[in-house]
Amino acid sequence: QMPGFEIFGDEERKEVQDVLETGVLFRYGFDAARKGHWKARTFEEELAKRLGVKRCHLCSSVTSALSIALTSCGIGAGDEVIIPPFTFVATMEAVLLAGAIPVFAEIDDTLCLDPGAVRNAITKRTKAVLPVHMCGSMARIDELVAVCASNGITLIEDACQALGATFHGKAVGTFGRVGCFSFDPVKTVTCGEGGALVTDEEELYRSADAYSDHGHDHVGNDRGLEGHPILGSNYRISELNAAVGLAQLRKLDSMLERQRKHKKQLKDALSQCPAIRFRTIPDETGDSATFLSFFLPDEEKTRAVVKGLGEAGVDGVFYWYDNNWHYIRKWEHLKGMKTAATLAADKLGDLPDYANLQLPQSDGIISRTISMLIKLSWTEQDVSERIEKMNGVLNKFF
Repeated sequence: QMPGFEIFGDEERKEVQDVLETGVLFRYGFDAARKGHWKARTFEEELAKRLGVKRCHLCSSVTSALSIALTSCGIGAGDEVIIPPFTFVATMEAVLLAGAIPVFAEIDDTLCLDPGAVRNAITKRTKAVLPVHMCGSMARIDELVAVCASNGITLIEDACQALGATFHGKAVGTFGRVGCFSFDPVKTVTCGEGGALVTDEEELYRSADAYSDHGHDHVGNDRGLEGHPILGSNYRISELNAAVGLAQLRKLDSMLERQRKHKKQLKDALSQCPAIRFRTIPDETGDSATFLSFFLPDEEKTRAVVKGLGEAGVDGVFYWYDNNWHYIRKWEHLKGMKTAATLAADKLGDLPDYANLQLPQSDGIISRTISMLIKLSWTEQDVSERIEKMNGVLNKFF
């Protein structure tokens, strides 16, 4: 992703200094000592307003957000959750740690879940579909909404890589019951470490808010009157992390403007190569433009171009087919179900055979895909030099 840390400035320093001057790094309580500074709470209010949702909960990571979302939607032991094979491992991990079963469906040329494949993967045990809006752009989210609605299945969105993306004017991450976002070190908006979930359902929000803080209901001042309506865990974010993210969030419009400008320049240049076909984006105007992704004719040519780009000094080029973290082909820990402790799903005795899972459509797409990150810090000269290098490599092959 295009990390916000490229443009850290006085805004972030000011928000962090506010926290340090109070000495209150904890997001709850200490009401008088914090002197009116509530960085996590303010972040939540501003993100909810930005996305057009009623509620937002900020937490320690998007892995936490996914876990909280699944739990708050009642997803647990034995439930099946349909996910894509192209995502970050956290999506799969959160499902397993909820005691549920990840069921992988094919992706299409959006690089996101294929709605038809999702429909075919539904069984009587399917409780949720968890699409991932990969590389800054959206899945066919309207079709996935329809699939879930017609089958009575919960839709939870993983929008970690797509903050600022929209589909027909509506923010990605706001189509399902819950949407999850990431603010880790390499996201457009970063907290250093952080995540958030958003929802319009008040009861779901209250469950999420409590679950992430040991079941506290956060009623009353200074935590003294808080009850424990449910069991929970600790997925809290610190005020320091929230402070960084708050300043970053306020820069989002300018970040998106830069990303979109840089991406258009690169895409226009690559459009001259007849062998390139660009990823399908269901709503081009809503692309957050964090990556430029395109397909080449076959795996052999794709590998050769990736190698050539690296040798030419074109950085930030991703070949996901060989990536350890983002495509299932390299997830040996999942294929062997290598865990530190027995998972609830293990007890069911009928887990999918992940070691022999066949996803030919996804393999065919990802093996021909190249993604280039779009940096915030590029100058016009940087972009021009990058285009020259890219064209030099492509001209050797096509």
